[in-house]
Amino acid sequence: MSNFIKDAHWRYATKKFDASKKVSKENLELLKEAIRLSTSSYGLQPYKVIIVEDVELRKTIQPVAWNQNQIVDASAIIIFANIIDFGAHEIDQYMENVAKTRDIELASFTKYADFVKTQISSLTNEEKNNWTSKQTYLALGNLLNAAAELKIDVTPMEGFEVEKLNQILGLDALGLNATLIAPIGYRHEEDVTQHWKKVRKSNEELFINL
Repeated sequence: MSNFIKDAHWRYATKKFDASKKVSKENLELLKEAIRLSTSSYGLQPYKVIIVEDVELRKTIQPVAWNQNQIVDASAIIIFANIIDFGAHEIDQYMENVAKTRDIELASFTKYADFVKTQISSLTNEEKNNWTSKQTYLALGNLLNAAAELKIDVTPMEGFEVEKLNQILGLDALGLNATLIAPIGYRHEEDVTQHWKKVRKSNEELFINL
């Protein structure tokens, strides 16, 4: 069995974190790099990632996150937020980054940039926000896999009041919208769910071979 599959079996949505254990600065940087390297549509990464270590701020967030104890007991929480009005400006910034990183002329891929702008500008605001929100889940996947390799626990959460969380963090003013919360840390020995067998569909039920 590959290490990747072993790590996938090891991880679970932690219900109780050990508040006395903290993710090291070094490991936090590794998790950030894993998120940064995530795949995204056109490579645009139409989101921001907020890391909240401050316990008092997390206590403020907890009531709007269904009072889940992981918010305050974890070492930190990672919040993914999609860019609400993603458009030509952000695409131009990405293309400039491509040119600089690869040391190529920006003019050499103007047609591609125009193609991307056309595709995204054709979306309604609702479709665009739905698309940018989906991209955050790709980044979450990288976080989950990297954390499992480091034996760091992560609990992905959609259970929170979006508008209130946006208000607490001032995301509206930044043109952002919270989509996911991911507390990170280390499982408490009293969390009995870590011993439960993982329940998933069988290969026969899940996959369709054509």
